[in-house]
Amino acid sequence: MGYMEELRSLVGHRCVILNGSVTVLRDAAGRVLLQHRSDGRWGLPGGLMELGESCEETARRETKEETGLDPEGLTLLGVWSGKDCFCRVSNGDEFYAVTAAYLAESWSGTLREPDEESLGFAWAPLDALPENVPASHRRILDVVRESAGSVKEPVRAPEKAGFVCAGEDGGFVRCEITAERYGERNT
Repeated sequence: MGYMEELRSLVGHRCVILNGSVTVLRDAAGRVLLQHRSDGRWGLPGGLMELGESCEETARRETKEETGLDPEGLTLLGVWSGKDCFCRVSNGDEFYAVTAAYLAESWSGTLREPDEESLGFAWAPLDALPENVPASHRRILDVVRESAGSVKEPVRAPEKAGFVCAGEDGGFVRCEITAERYGERNT
């Protein structure tokens, strides 16, 4: 039994926070690899972190498991979290995702054959993505598109952020970041 299965056996469908990673594989023509998932949507290869893994290890493992490709030279694009990262899956499980996104412009291996999780793969130009790419993945791909060219350092998701982190008495209060540009929920 994996971490997720064990966690869900304890908490049922209750809302939890889950950490995961995705990888944007970008070829020399600027296209990105999308996975056609068994639920009919297109998305980035990635998945949930196992106990003891780093975000980068999760990105490498999930990319290899889902595509057959071993990403090389991963560059952190950013970390997405917060109220806009709420998910409810078809079985009733609810969670807020904390997702680390990486860019890889080189890899080894061969794309694997479709199976029960992946119906196939396609290289898509960033300006012609399928309509049924989840909002969470579109936000990540927007950062890649807006970076125009090679990403050499981590970039920040475009957002209008406001922070309130210190109370009048010097104590800490809740910090909030708002991303007005991406107000949609990923359901």
